[in-house]
Amino acid sequence: MGIGCVNDITNLVNSVLRTTAYIFTAIVVVLFVVAGILFLTAQGAPEKLATARSAFLWGVVGVAVGIIAYSIVLIVAGVLGAT
Repeated sequence: MGIGCVNDITNLVNSVLRTTAYIFTAIVVVLFVVAGILFLTAQGAPEKLATARSAFLWGVVGVAVGIIAYSIVLIVAGVLGAT
């Protein structure tokens, strides 16, 4: 039994969820940094501000979808007794 050894499906699912959460968090941070840079470089240009607002809005939508998806997995796991 070494590091990263998976004994059953519950541990496998938890490992995949944990890894996915780390990757998702990294992507969200990068997306919001890019949106911030777009805001800073817009310099008042309406079309650039619209692009920056759109990037930020889609970042927020992505976070909401990620949280809902993770919650659904936890709810299903709770109902099935896999927690």
